[in-house]
Amino acid sequence: MKVGAVIITMGNRPEELRALLDSVAKQDGDPVRVVVVGNGSPVPDVPEGVRTVELPENLGIPGGRNVGIEAFGPGGRDVDVLLFLDDDGLLARHDTAELCREAFAADPELGIISFRIADPDTGETQRRHVPRLRASDPMRSSRVTTFLGGANAVRTRVFAEVGGLPDAFFYAHEETDLAWRALDAGWMIDYRSDMVLYHPTTAPSRHAVYHRMVARNRVWLARRNLPALLVPVYLGVWLLLTLLRRPSRPALKAWFGGFREGWTTPCGPRRPMRWRTVWRLTRLGRPPVI
Repeated sequence: MKVGAVIITMGNRPEELRALLDSVAKQDGDPVRVVVVGNGSPVPDVPEGVRTVELPENLGIPGGRNVGIEAFGPGGRDVDVLLFLDDDGLLARHDTAELCREAFAADPELGIISFRIADPDTGETQRRHVPRLRASDPMRSSRVTTFLGGANAVRTRVFAEVGGLPDAFFYAHEETDLAWRALDAGWMIDYRSDMVLYHPTTAPSRHAVYHRMVARNRVWLARRNLPALLVPVYLGVWLLLTLLRRPSRPALKAWFGGFREGWTTPCGPRRPMRWRTVWRLTRLGRPPVI
């Protein structure tokens, strides 16, 4: 299988980017083809053979990654698998690309693989980086219903069938939007603890837009993908969970602003998943109400 990699950067982590590219170059098997997308910024110096695309403006995470996909031909068709890696990450092992090839070759229904993210100093995997409700054991691999945006592999046939990431989301929940569409088309998603991306431990709330976009995109996600009966249930559960977490007053104000924005702005085409997909998600341990 031909494997490519898409990395988006703001140009502000040149040393980390170079280390990541070196880890990709050291992968066993056929070389991984790499495209680095400068998302509204110049791309720092990269090794020979690495293609670059510099965008005049920041298109957000899904928009930048979609540009990277298209750099491999429409829908990424020039390769069979695309890795998506954060520019401050680092592939921990030399066999990750080979493990991806083996996994996709062995399971024709497998569409997406979510890697395990671990802190390079402590080896710790944050609970939020295990894409399932039962996240206490990050070393257990399993089928899941979503994946981690900056550490994953996607069979490019998935993009050909269900389309790319939702550009308008800009940041937050774009992976779940793609995951739900892929599951509805019959693809499966695996979390693999043996495929590791080293990444410093961080808090998502470090981004100034976090609370607003998380809330707005949660509403968009539901409006775009859920059967009408489940939309108020899903959003009601997340409203309750948000209040139980007792965010600060400014954070809560931003969250409610985003929640309102999600209802009052266009969310893109609505393609509600089939009820059998709802049942599949439920059997996989995460019904689409949480």
